[in-house]
Amino acid sequence: MKNIKVYGPGCKRCDATEAMIKDAATKLGIEVAIEKVSDARAIAMAGVMSTPGIAIDGKLVHAGGLPDATKLGQWLSA
Repeated sequence: MKNIKVYGPGCKRCDATEAMIKDAATKLGIEVAIEKVSDARAIAMAGVMSTPGIAIDGKLVHAGGLPDATKLGQWLSA
């Protein structure tokens, strides 16, 4: 199981990012646990300067804007 954190204030892009992760994980047959982090201090402590941010298994892989679907699949498969 992949542990994923989506960093952001809860905006539409953050919700869309979460939906993209769920969709990609389903297509790849990967089980994921998604945690949404909206606390500004926690976001800054994670090193996210632009939201939404994505961390997979503790590693920040994306920050700012919607992720590319192909890259998202690669991150989940790694």
